[in-house]
Amino acid sequence: MAGSVIVTGANGSVALHAAELLLKSYADHTAVFAVRDASDSDVNTKKLRDIIAQFPSAKASIHELDLASLASVNVFADSFAAGVSSGAYPPLSAIICNAYYWNLVAGPELTADGYDKTFQVNHVSHAALVLRLLGSFGPEGGRVLLISSDSHWPGKNNMEKYPPSLGPDMDLLVKPAELDSADDVQGRGYQRYATSKLALTTWGYALNRYLQKQEKLSKITAISMNPGNFPDSRALTRNTPVSLHELQRDVLVPQLPNLRLQMPTLRTSAEGGHDVVELAVSPAYKGEQGFYTLLEKDVSSPESQGEATQDKLWAKTLEWAEVPEDKTALHVAFE
Repeated sequence: MAGSVIVTGANGSVALHAAELLLKSYADHTAVFAVRDASDSDVNTKKLRDIIAQFPSAKASIHELDLASLASVNVFADSFAAGVSSGAYPPLSAIICNAYYWNLVAGPELTADGYDKTFQVNHVSHAALVLRLLGSFGPEGGRVLLISSDSHWPGKNNMEKYPPSLGPDMDLLVKPAELDSADDVQGRGYQRYATSKLALTTWGYALNRYLQKQEKLSKITAISMNPGNFPDSRALTRNTPVSLHELQRDVLVPQLPNLRLQMPTLRTSAEGGHDVVELAVSPAYKGEQGFYTLLEKDVSSPESQGEATQDKLWAKTLEWAEVPEDKTALHVAFE
């Protein structure tokens, strides 16, 4: 049964292509596109609105959601859940946790919630959103697609200078130490990003275990996905050094056909958008869970697979996300 599909960061490079495919190939679904700025003053939101306009019969809407604010997450989740209850939206079929943040040209930034912005946007707020909306899935269940990255696995991405790790003191994930003048800003910024993807991937395993323990939610599954790396993505020009802009312009984009012969996960944003939608919505992947690279079942990093680490991160995430038991349908998480 077709239902609602929430996409966060819906005006991103990959997400714009995903939106077009969702509206074209899965027109029976209701698309709920969440963006930080829903006004047309945001050129990328305007692009999203133009895509929607190409499908006049589509059931699609754009909503504001600032993942750097738990208050914004709560407002969005409460509004959508109320819409499902009233019949304004069909029950959820999928949540695509696509939005991201990184900053490779500055030290750690704190949100209004007091958390590192990279970690909150990429992990904490997505976890809060998912937990608050599990009760809005229908009886047939659905999928939670957590967009991961090869960066979560130490040594897998060429941009890595310092390996990602959840570490023994997980509170440092949300409140990292400030950098000093001798620190490598770009390297540490990428490490924060990679660690946030490690956290989201690790958390997905715990989420699946808890969902299976609660019969009414057992048909909901979580998939962590490495959708590939995208030389044409705007991400490479956002909060990044000029050298990376030049690398994208002069090497990565023009040489992509040759580069992908050596690195098959290098691809276009359009290809990534296609795979994201298929893995989240296609009947071919019903009931799937775990980790995927592109559309192939894969294994994630050793650290992400440790059950003790998963449990520790799960407990800390509940604390950071500030989701009380009466605001989630996943009651077994509090037993």
